[in-house]
Order: sequence, then structure tokens, then C-alpha cells
Amino acid sequence: MLMGYSLESCLKAMLIMRHGINEYLEQEKKFQHHRLDELSSFMPKLSEKDKAILKALSHFSYWAGRYPDPGSKRIADATEIFSLSEEHEISAKELVSLANRVMKHVQTMAAP
Repeated sequence: MLMGYSLESCLKAMLIMRHGINEYLEQEKKFQHHRLDELSSFMPKLSEKDKAILKALSHFSYWAGRYPDPGSKRIADATEIFSLSEEHEISAKELVSLANRVMKHVQTMAAP
């Protein structure tokens, strides 16, 4: 959950860097969510496995965070975490590696 929140903050900061403050504020409602796979759509070279990792991690922001009961409409989301993990054979090492790559992308964006 905490890694998901930190990646979300990092991705949103990069979106501000990318769009500028005024444009980000105009589009802010578009970014008011925890879907890391969507927030990272601007990043180059994300594989399908990377996107699956981010999508699975997004669920923890809803389920383990501020929303301990996201509602009965989202009960099937719990099975998606396991499906994504099994289908893409996601490991903790790959999660940490992806988090590292996402956070290092800030250096690319901040370069003159």
C-alpha cells in the first residue's frame, strides 16, 4: 500500500512537471484516482508485465488504504490481484525494480 501511494505521488508530480501547474489544475479531475497503470501511461518502455504490476498494486490503495471496504461492486477486484500476479508471475523483486525505474524517470524529466 505504501509503495503504491509513493508511486502515485511520484507519477502525479511527473504529470505536473510534464503539463505544467496550470494545465494540470485544468485537468485535475482526470488524475484524481489511484490507478497507477493509467497515471503512468506517459512513461516510455513499460511492458505489459509492468502495467500488470501497477494495476495490481493499485488495488492495495483502495483496499488497504483509506477505503477498507470499497463496496460490494468491487469484490471481484480482489480476484484480479491474484489473476494478474499468477498470469504475469509477479514477484516482490520485480515490483521493487519497477518502482525504482518509475522514480528514476523523474531524473529524465528534470534534465535540461
